[in-house]
Amino acid sequence: QVQLVESGGGLVQPGGSLRLSCAASGDTASIVYMAWYREAPGKQRELVAPFDAHDLSRYADSVKGRFTASRDNAKSTMFLQMNSLKPEDTAVYYCQARASGKAYWGQGTQVTVSS
Repeated sequence: QVQLVESGGGLVQPGGSLRLSCAASGDTASIVYMAWYREAPGKQRELVAPFDAHDLSRYADSVKGRFTASRDNAKSTMFLQMNSLKPEDTAVYYCQARASGKAYWGQGTQVTVSS
């Protein structure tokens, strides 16, 4: 079992920045993949940024050049640095981890971009 807890969301003005964190606990040694997703009102949950610093092509087109995922393996924590935020980035952001053939989700953290 893997537990995920996201944090760092909030209200920010357009053009601002936020850094989200996802803390993993439990059987973290079995995690083979982590990624950030988001779900905006009335829209399907979408992949935002997998943790793969060498494969930026997998980032959502809408966030390329603005968002960067990273991971601190020692602390089993994943981050999402979000810069130049836009109102259309408003969503609940979720962390996903895959381990032992299962997908685990956190509870999500709300990001609201508004003036």
